[in-house]
Amino acid sequence: MKLRIIKIFFLALICFNVSGQTAPDNFKNPILSGFYPDPSICRVGDTYYMVNSSFEWFPGLPIHKSKDLVNWKLIGYGLSKSTQINYPDGLGNSQGIFAPTIRHHNGTFYIICTMVGGDGNFIITAKDPSNSWSDPIWIEDAPGIDPSLFWDDDGKCYYTGAGIVDNSQNKWPGKNGVWMQEINPDKGELIGKKKQLTYGHASNARWAEGPHIYKIENEYILLIGEGGTGEYHAVTVFNSVNIWGPYIPNHANPVMTHRHLGKDYPIQQTGHADLVQTQKGEWWSVMLAKRQVDGFTTLARETFLAKVEMTNQESGVTPIFNPGKGLLQFEQKRPELPWSPVPKINELDEFEGEGLGLEWNFLRSLKEIWYKQKDGQIQIQGRRETVAEFVNPSFIAQRTRHLNYEASTSLSFKTKKENEKAGLVIYRRHGNHYQLLKTKDKLVLLKTLQEENKGEFEPQVVVSIPYNKESVVFSVKVDGINAQFYYGENKLDLKPIGKAQDYTIVADEITQKFNGVYVGMYVTSSGKKSKKTALFDWFMYQGVE
Repeated sequence: MKLRIIKIFFLALICFNVSGQTAPDNFKNPILSGFYPDPSICRVGDTYYMVNSSFEWFPGLPIHKSKDLVNWKLIGYGLSKSTQINYPDGLGNSQGIFAPTIRHHNGTFYIICTMVGGDGNFIITAKDPSNSWSDPIWIEDAPGIDPSLFWDDDGKCYYTGAGIVDNSQNKWPGKNGVWMQEINPDKGELIGKKKQLTYGHASNARWAEGPHIYKIENEYILLIGEGGTGEYHAVTVFNSVNIWGPYIPNHANPVMTHRHLGKDYPIQQTGHADLVQTQKGEWWSVMLAKRQVDGFTTLARETFLAKVEMTNQESGVTPIFNPGKGLLQFEQKRPELPWSPVPKINELDEFEGEGLGLEWNFLRSLKEIWYKQKDGQIQIQGRRETVAEFVNPSFIAQRTRHLNYEASTSLSFKTKKENEKAGLVIYRRHGNHYQLLKTKDKLVLLKTLQEENKGEFEPQVVVSIPYNKESVVFSVKVDGINAQFYYGENKLDLKPIGKAQDYTIVADEITQKFNGVYVGMYVTSSGKKSKKTALFDWFMYQGVE
């Protein structure tokens, strides 16, 4: 009853915020917090659409929409059906869906991207970006990653991708490039010859990737990411008067980077940008970057927004990012667009609807439906699979979205077998996670840390206490780089289990991977066949100021 009152309060608060909010002068970065890397954006009329990488998480390719470039609503996924694409067992950490591009042409939305660990590069299409995306159209003979599409004024479409097609690899460490070829995007057929456009803006440039072409003031602008998605990440620009080049490095390069600011600067590793022009003629850019807390990145790569001014310089059309600053800002003047707030993501989920909320994700493809939402509960089947394997475990989770947060859930679970377990999990990769589990007659907090991301590993029992009741509430409070776990018979009477734990085991600096941190509900029978299920009455996730 108390939880229902809390939910009503939250709904009232949301309605007040949406209807009564005064338009602010400034906006705050990031515009998408948490695991939202490799953003790509397009505009249709007065509405903006954005897509991000999702790697091994399903559904894949989260799609947001906005009216003002600041307030974004998750409307669906490009890959929402198991029949579209298979994320197979064995798909490793940070494999899967890489660096998409979203574009709109003649009434159709196109997303082009890469399935690493699968069949390569593909295109999906839709008339309505919130649902009904097509099955992938796989593109033959398209090596590399990070593909993009560009339609020229004559209607021809061009594919650009990251890779080397002229056999000039390995001339220096990290050498990569950007190539182009004409394409029929509706059939996924490449036309004519490939052409290498660049290897980066300098003679020893590393990891040229994430290309996008734009036509601005009758010039072709090639925007790419360089330096690898780490400390030396950057955005660079190339100019050409012809679609086929040559693409000349702009003298202003890199046009956006924080690589020169040192490891203590609060916004790190900026890059992988895309550009959009508003209906009022302004230019803005979305890109990825990282925030640190106590020297660690616990929210992975997030999506930031920057103002762009198109100037004419010696090199030609030159985008100036955040004029007068040249850096990403935590707060700055917002776009000249109608302020359009959207409802907050529900903090409390009581599983009352017909399907799961859009914020919930799974690891890899579901081969069978092993959960059921009914009568205000979600029932999850215990299966052999575990979160310590490259499989699809019985784990339903959502992105963490705050540097400090609390996640809680109410669990009913009873078993006579030691191998059957259920509870709350914080997960980054198969070798880096925390599990707070209810077992046969105990509550157990497990820590898993795979040293240097290689070799064998075993979960470490942090603390184990006797517990014989059928129901329990689990909770975790994350404060920067510390995580304190709790348990109790109800939400209002929680006790700590063990001491505060080291949350850096899921940080970028330890995991060294592209994906992000998730928290959610988990059931397993630890490698043995089982028919045991666990019931979760509610799940709450909320940021803590």
